[in-house]
Amino acid sequence: MAEYMNQNHFVLVHGSNLGAWCWYKLKPWLQAAGYRVTAVDLAASGINMKAIQDVHTFQDYAEPLLEIMASLPPNKKVILVGHSLGGLSLALAMEKFPEKVLVAVFITAFMPDTRHHSSYIFDQSRERIKLDLQDNQLLAYDESKPSIKSIRLGPEYLASKLYQLSPTEDLELAKMSVRPGPLLPDEENKFTDEGYGSVERVYIVCDKDRVVPIEFQLWMIENNPVRRVFVIKGADHMPMFSKTYELCDSLLEIAHKHA
Repeated sequence: MAEYMNQNHFVLVHGSNLGAWCWYKLKPWLQAAGYRVTAVDLAASGINMKAIQDVHTFQDYAEPLLEIMASLPPNKKVILVGHSLGGLSLALAMEKFPEKVLVAVFITAFMPDTRHHSSYIFDQSRERIKLDLQDNQLLAYDESKPSIKSIRLGPEYLASKLYQLSPTEDLELAKMSVRPGPLLPDEENKFTDEGYGSVERVYIVCDKDRVVPIEFQLWMIENNPVRRVFVIKGADHMPMFSKTYELCDSLLEIAHKHA
């Protein structure tokens, strides 16, 4: 069993204001099960040295992930796992390298379709999700493109919306590690049936999410049906902290099916 497990490789992609650090609990559990695991720092995230002012498109933001995908041998396929805004980075990687993705897993993540422009998902989220910025900060960082902004999540928002069911020490880690994330107009991405649409997708629903509520998660699945849906009960927006075991178990089941 360990022999075929080692052939599978998880690539973990974080959401906005996060970094590869958010997978610190999950990564060793997947490795202990015999899998190779790469946790990516997207541009201007985690310990990636790029400044947020140099991130002007989602292509820029996802570049570290795209570089990993480009470096894979022609016969190598990975299991892509994306959380929250990381779902859009997954979609870019799937569009450009569909032949290198065994399956894509969206964890309470934004999941576009191939019928609309990718901004359609964000337009729908604004219509369907009541936005409460609380102590978040919105800042424009490119005077020539005022529509491009960054968002820095505040400690009150983190505690009440993202980590309300997660251990206190993980909330404190987030407060110390948060970096501003880009809020981009995303006018350049259109995904195709031949690229993004050709890759098998799985969705992991978190039923206590206050950032991407379960109603919107289920709407995205209805809008663009996936091969399988997992539901993690009692999971907030950060299931890698609030329900680490359940998330790991779901990912191992997905990997076992695709081994």
